[in-house]
Amino acid sequence: MDWNSRRITAVLENALLEDRATRDATSYACIDSNQRASATILAKQDCILAGIGCVARILDVFATLDGAVTSHYEVTTHQEIFDGVRLHPRQSVAVIQHNARVILSCERVILNFLQRMSGIATTTRKYVEAVSGTKARILDTRKTVPGLRAIEKYAVRCGGGQNHRLDLSDGVLIKNNHIALAGGIAPALERAHKNRRGNQPIEIEVRTRKELEEAIAYGAEAILLDNMSVEEVKSAVEFCSTQNRRLPLECSGGITLENVRAYAQTGVDFISVGALTHSVQAVDLSLRVAPV
Repeated sequence: MDWNSRRITAVLENALLEDRATRDATSYACIDSNQRASATILAKQDCILAGIGCVARILDVFATLDGAVTSHYEVTTHQEIFDGVRLHPRQSVAVIQHNARVILSCERVILNFLQRMSGIATTTRKYVEAVSGTKARILDTRKTVPGLRAIEKYAVRCGGGQNHRLDLSDGVLIKNNHIALAGGIAPALERAHKNRRGNQPIEIEVRTRKELEEAIAYGAEAILLDNMSVEEVKSAVEFCSTQNRRLPLECSGGITLENVRAYAQTGVDFISVGALTHSVQAVDLSLRVAPV
Protein backbone atom coordinates (compact mmCIF):
# COMPACT_ATOMS: atom_id res chain seq x y z
CA MET A 1 0.00 0.00 0.00
CA ASP A 2 1.41 3.38 -1.02
CA TRP A 3 0.24 5.55 1.85
CA ASN A 4 1.88 8.57 0.17
CA SER A 5 -0.17 8.31 -3.03
CA ARG A 6 -2.40 11.23 -3.86
CA ARG A 7 -5.57 9.12 -3.67
CA ILE A 8 -4.79 7.68 -0.23
CA THR A 9 -3.57 11.04 1.08
CA ALA A 10 -6.92 12.53 0.07
CA VAL A 11 -8.78 9.78 1.98
CA LEU A 12 -6.76 10.43 5.14
CA GLU A 13 -7.12 14.19 4.74
CA ASN A 14 -10.88 13.92 4.37
CA ALA A 15 -11.08 11.79 7.51
CA LEU A 16 -9.18 14.41 9.51
CA LEU A 17 -11.30 17.22 8.04
CA GLU A 18 -14.49 15.32 8.85
CA ASP A 19 -13.37 15.10 12.49
CA ARG A 20 -12.21 18.75 12.53
CA ALA A 21 -9.03 17.35 14.01
CA THR A 22 -7.16 20.65 13.82
CA ARG A 23 -9.98 22.29 15.81
CA ASP A 24 -9.98 19.87 18.75
CA ALA A 25 -11.72 21.99 21.38
CA THR A 26 -11.16 19.59 24.27
CA SER A 27 -7.44 19.03 23.74
CA TYR A 28 -6.92 22.76 23.20
CA ALA A 29 -8.74 23.57 26.43
CA CYS A 30 -7.14 20.89 28.64
CA ILE A 31 -3.65 20.16 27.35
CA ASP A 32 -0.62 22.45 27.39
CA SER A 33 0.58 23.19 23.88
CA ASN A 34 4.12 22.03 24.70
CA GLN A 35 3.14 18.79 26.44
CA ARG A 36 4.65 15.67 24.91
CA ALA A 37 3.20 12.21 25.32
CA SER A 38 3.80 8.57 24.54
CA ALA A 39 0.84 6.66 23.08
CA THR A 40 0.72 2.89 22.79
CA ILE A 41 -1.70 1.22 20.41
CA LEU A 42 -2.77 -2.13 21.88
CA ALA A 43 -4.65 -5.10 20.50
CA LYS A 44 -7.53 -6.14 22.75
CA GLN A 45 -8.39 -9.34 20.88
CA ASP A 46 -6.90 -11.91 18.54
CA CYS A 47 -6.90 -10.37 15.06
CA ILE A 48 -4.97 -9.88 11.83
CA LEU A 49 -3.27 -6.50 11.56
CA ALA A 50 -3.82 -4.27 8.55
CA GLY A 51 -3.06 -0.60 8.04
CA ILE A 52 -0.06 -0.02 10.29
CA GLY A 53 1.38 2.36 7.70
CA CYS A 54 -1.51 4.78 8.18
CA VAL A 55 -0.33 5.85 11.65
CA ALA A 56 2.67 7.94 10.65
CA ARG A 57 0.96 9.11 7.48
CA ILE A 58 -2.05 10.48 9.38
CA LEU A 59 0.31 12.45 11.62
CA ASP A 60 2.03 13.87 8.52
CA VAL A 61 -1.27 14.85 6.91
CA PHE A 62 -2.42 16.45 10.16
CA ALA A 63 0.73 18.60 10.21
CA THR A 64 -0.02 19.76 6.67
CA LEU A 65 -3.60 20.67 7.57
CA ASP A 66 -2.59 22.31 10.82
CA GLY A 67 -0.29 24.70 9.05
CA ALA A 68 1.86 25.05 12.15
CA VAL A 69 5.28 23.66 12.91
CA THR A 70 4.64 20.66 15.14
CA SER A 71 7.20 18.93 17.33
CA HIS A 72 9.18 15.96 16.04
CA TYR A 73 7.47 12.61 16.37
CA GLU A 74 8.43 8.95 16.26
CA VAL A 75 6.31 5.91 15.49
CA THR A 76 8.02 2.71 16.52
CA THR A 77 6.93 -0.89 16.08
CA HIS A 78 8.54 -4.20 16.92
CA GLN A 79 10.17 -5.94 13.96
CA GLU A 80 7.59 -8.71 14.25
CA ILE A 81 4.70 -6.28 13.77
CA PHE A 82 3.63 -5.80 10.16
CA ASP A 83 0.48 -5.97 8.06
CA GLY A 84 -0.83 -9.51 7.87
CA VAL A 85 0.59 -10.67 11.21
CA ARG A 86 -1.67 -12.19 13.86
CA LEU A 87 -2.01 -10.08 17.02
CA HIS A 88 -2.96 -11.26 20.48
CA PRO A 89 -4.71 -9.47 23.37
CA ARG A 90 -2.54 -6.84 25.12
CA GLN A 91 0.07 -6.99 22.34
CA SER A 92 1.62 -3.64 21.46
CA VAL A 93 1.03 -2.59 17.86
CA ALA A 94 2.92 0.70 17.80
CA VAL A 95 4.21 3.45 20.08
CA ILE A 96 3.82 7.11 19.12
CA GLN A 97 5.93 9.83 20.74
CA HIS A 98 4.62 13.24 19.79
CA ASN A 99 2.97 16.44 20.92
CA ALA A 100 0.15 15.39 23.26
CA ARG A 101 -2.48 17.57 21.58
CA VAL A 102 -1.68 16.13 18.16
CA ILE A 103 -1.90 12.55 19.42
CA LEU A 104 -5.32 13.15 20.96
CA SER A 105 -6.57 15.02 17.90
CA CYS A 106 -5.55 12.15 15.58
CA GLU A 107 -6.47 9.28 17.92
CA ARG A 108 -9.93 8.48 16.58
CA VAL A 109 -8.96 8.72 12.91
CA ILE A 110 -5.95 6.44 13.46
CA LEU A 111 -8.04 3.88 15.33
CA ASN A 112 -10.92 4.04 12.85
CA PHE A 113 -8.63 3.03 9.99
CA LEU A 114 -6.70 0.40 11.94
CA GLN A 115 -9.81 -1.17 13.45
CA ARG A 116 -11.78 -1.39 10.21
CA MET A 117 -8.86 -2.56 8.08
CA SER A 118 -7.84 -5.14 10.68
CA GLY A 119 -11.45 -6.28 10.90
CA ILE A 120 -11.49 -6.91 7.15
CA ALA A 121 -8.15 -8.73 7.29
CA THR A 122 -9.31 -10.84 10.24
CA THR A 123 -12.56 -11.86 8.55
CA THR A 124 -10.73 -12.62 5.31
CA ARG A 125 -8.21 -14.83 7.11
CA LYS A 126 -11.06 -16.88 8.61
CA TYR A 127 -12.45 -17.57 5.13
CA VAL A 128 -8.99 -18.35 3.74
CA GLU A 129 -8.30 -20.80 6.56
CA ALA A 130 -11.73 -22.38 6.08
CA VAL A 131 -10.89 -23.38 2.48
CA SER A 132 -7.33 -24.44 3.23
CA GLY A 133 -6.33 -27.56 1.33
CA THR A 134 -8.66 -26.90 -1.59
CA LYS A 135 -7.80 -25.03 -4.77
CA ALA A 136 -10.41 -22.35 -4.15
CA ARG A 137 -9.24 -18.78 -3.63
CA ILE A 138 -11.22 -16.20 -1.67
CA LEU A 139 -12.10 -13.04 -3.60
CA ASP A 140 -13.51 -9.72 -2.47
CA THR A 141 -16.16 -7.68 -4.32
CA ARG A 142 -16.91 -4.02 -5.08
CA LYS A 143 -19.20 -3.87 -2.03
CA THR A 144 -16.94 -1.42 -0.24
CA VAL A 145 -17.46 1.86 1.61
CA PRO A 146 -17.49 4.63 -1.03
CA GLY A 147 -14.08 6.27 -1.17
CA LEU A 148 -12.36 3.52 0.84
CA ARG A 149 -12.10 0.78 -1.79
CA ALA A 150 -8.33 0.85 -2.26
CA ILE A 151 -7.79 0.69 1.48
CA GLU A 152 -10.36 -2.04 2.06
CA LYS A 153 -9.11 -4.20 -0.78
CA TYR A 154 -5.58 -3.84 0.57
CA ALA A 155 -6.88 -5.13 3.91
CA VAL A 156 -8.32 -8.17 2.10
CA ARG A 157 -4.85 -8.92 0.76
CA CYS A 158 -3.42 -8.59 4.27
CA GLY A 159 -5.85 -11.33 5.30
CA GLY A 160 -4.70 -13.63 2.51
CA GLY A 161 -7.56 -13.01 0.08
CA GLN A 162 -7.34 -11.88 -3.51
CA ASN A 163 -8.82 -8.81 -5.14
CA HIS A 164 -11.49 -9.19 -7.82
CA ARG A 165 -12.20 -6.15 -9.98
CA LEU A 166 -10.92 -2.91 -8.48
CA ASP A 167 -13.43 -0.91 -10.50
CA LEU A 168 -15.76 -1.14 -13.51
CA SER A 169 -12.93 -0.70 -16.02
CA ASP A 170 -11.07 -3.68 -14.63
CA GLY A 171 -12.57 -6.47 -16.72
CA VAL A 172 -15.85 -7.53 -18.33
CA LEU A 173 -18.35 -9.11 -15.95
CA ILE A 174 -21.78 -9.58 -17.50
CA LYS A 175 -24.40 -9.73 -14.76
CA ASN A 176 -28.16 -10.25 -14.73
CA ASN A 177 -29.04 -6.64 -15.49
CA HIS A 178 -26.65 -6.55 -18.45
CA ILE A 179 -28.22 -9.75 -19.77
CA ALA A 180 -31.74 -8.36 -19.35
CA LEU A 181 -30.93 -5.13 -21.19
CA ALA A 182 -28.93 -6.84 -23.93
CA GLY A 183 -31.77 -9.23 -24.69
CA GLY A 184 -30.30 -12.43 -23.33
CA ILE A 185 -27.06 -14.30 -22.77
CA ALA A 186 -26.29 -14.86 -26.45
CA PRO A 187 -26.55 -11.22 -27.60
CA ALA A 188 -24.77 -10.01 -24.46
CA LEU A 189 -21.80 -12.27 -25.15
CA GLU A 190 -21.76 -11.49 -28.85
CA ARG A 191 -21.59 -7.75 -28.16
CA ALA A 192 -18.97 -8.25 -25.45
CA HIS A 193 -16.69 -10.16 -27.82
CA LYS A 194 -17.09 -7.45 -30.43
CA ASN A 195 -16.68 -4.41 -28.17
CA ARG A 196 -14.34 -5.38 -25.36
CA ARG A 197 -11.16 -3.39 -24.86
CA GLY A 198 -7.92 -5.27 -25.43
CA ASN A 199 -7.72 -8.79 -24.08
CA GLN A 200 -9.96 -8.41 -21.06
CA PRO A 201 -11.49 -11.82 -20.28
CA ILE A 202 -15.26 -12.03 -20.52
CA GLU A 203 -16.94 -13.44 -17.44
CA ILE A 204 -20.68 -13.95 -17.24
CA GLU A 205 -23.05 -14.63 -14.37
CA VAL A 206 -25.34 -17.65 -14.63
CA ARG A 207 -27.97 -19.01 -12.26
CA THR A 208 -29.04 -22.30 -13.84
CA ARG A 209 -27.58 -25.24 -15.77
CA LYS A 210 -29.40 -24.03 -18.89
CA GLU A 211 -27.81 -20.58 -18.62
CA LEU A 212 -24.41 -22.18 -18.05
CA GLU A 213 -24.67 -24.25 -21.20
CA GLU A 214 -25.76 -21.24 -23.23
CA ALA A 215 -22.93 -19.11 -21.86
CA ILE A 216 -20.34 -21.71 -22.80
CA ALA A 217 -21.86 -22.16 -26.25
CA TYR A 218 -21.57 -18.43 -26.97
CA GLY A 219 -17.96 -18.02 -25.89
CA ALA A 220 -17.89 -17.14 -22.21
CA GLU A 221 -14.29 -17.19 -20.98
CA ALA A 222 -15.08 -17.39 -17.27
CA ILE A 223 -18.24 -18.27 -15.38
CA LEU A 224 -19.74 -16.81 -12.21
CA LEU A 225 -22.13 -19.31 -10.63
CA ASP A 226 -24.54 -17.06 -8.78
CA ASN A 227 -26.68 -18.13 -5.82
CA MET A 228 -26.42 -21.83 -6.60
CA SER A 229 -26.57 -24.57 -3.98
CA VAL A 230 -23.49 -26.64 -3.24
CA GLU A 231 -24.91 -29.51 -5.30
CA GLU A 232 -25.68 -27.22 -8.23
CA VAL A 233 -22.16 -25.81 -8.14
CA LYS A 234 -20.69 -29.31 -8.00
CA SER A 235 -22.76 -30.33 -11.03
CA ALA A 236 -21.64 -27.19 -12.90
CA VAL A 237 -17.98 -27.92 -12.14
CA GLU A 238 -18.37 -31.50 -13.41
CA PHE A 239 -20.06 -30.30 -16.60
CA CYS A 240 -17.38 -27.70 -17.29
CA SER A 241 -14.67 -30.33 -16.84
CA THR A 242 -16.03 -32.09 -19.92
CA GLN A 243 -15.55 -29.05 -22.16
CA ASN A 244 -12.66 -28.77 -24.57
CA ARG A 245 -11.38 -25.55 -23.02
CA ARG A 246 -10.43 -24.40 -19.53
CA LEU A 247 -13.10 -22.23 -17.89
CA PRO A 248 -12.27 -20.48 -14.59
CA LEU A 249 -15.25 -20.94 -12.28
CA GLU A 250 -16.30 -18.58 -9.52
CA CYS A 251 -19.25 -18.93 -7.17
CA SER A 252 -20.95 -16.26 -5.10
CA GLY A 253 -24.14 -15.53 -3.21
CA GLY A 254 -25.07 -16.84 0.21
CA ILE A 255 -21.49 -17.78 1.09
CA THR A 256 -20.82 -17.91 4.84
CA LEU A 257 -18.08 -19.24 7.08
CA GLU A 258 -20.32 -22.19 7.80
CA ASN A 259 -20.69 -23.30 4.17
CA VAL A 260 -17.65 -21.88 2.39
CA ARG A 261 -15.64 -25.10 2.70
CA ALA A 262 -18.44 -27.13 1.18
CA TYR A 263 -18.44 -24.77 -1.81
CA ALA A 264 -14.65 -24.95 -2.03
CA GLN A 265 -14.75 -28.73 -2.12
CA THR A 266 -16.87 -28.68 -5.29
CA GLY A 267 -13.73 -27.77 -7.24
CA VAL A 268 -14.45 -24.11 -8.06
CA ASP A 269 -11.45 -21.85 -8.62
CA PHE A 270 -12.76 -18.79 -6.81
CA ILE A 271 -15.31 -17.89 -4.15
CA SER A 272 -16.31 -14.23 -3.91
CA VAL A 273 -17.57 -12.98 -0.55
CA GLY A 274 -19.16 -9.56 -0.20
CA ALA A 275 -19.17 -9.88 3.59
CA LEU A 276 -15.40 -9.38 3.66
CA THR A 277 -16.04 -5.66 3.31
CA HIS A 278 -19.73 -4.79 3.35
CA SER A 279 -20.60 -6.00 6.85
CA VAL A 280 -17.30 -6.57 8.60
CA GLN A 281 -16.95 -5.97 12.34
CA ALA A 282 -14.11 -3.69 13.41
CA VAL A 283 -11.57 -5.28 15.73
CA ASP A 284 -10.96 -3.96 19.24
CA LEU A 285 -7.85 -1.79 19.51
CA SER A 286 -7.07 0.93 22.02
CA LEU A 287 -4.68 3.85 22.34
CA ARG A 288 -3.26 4.57 25.78
CA VAL A 289 -1.47 7.85 26.43
CA ALA A 290 1.02 8.85 29.13
CA PRO A 291 2.94 12.10 29.59
CA VAL A 292 6.69 12.14 28.94
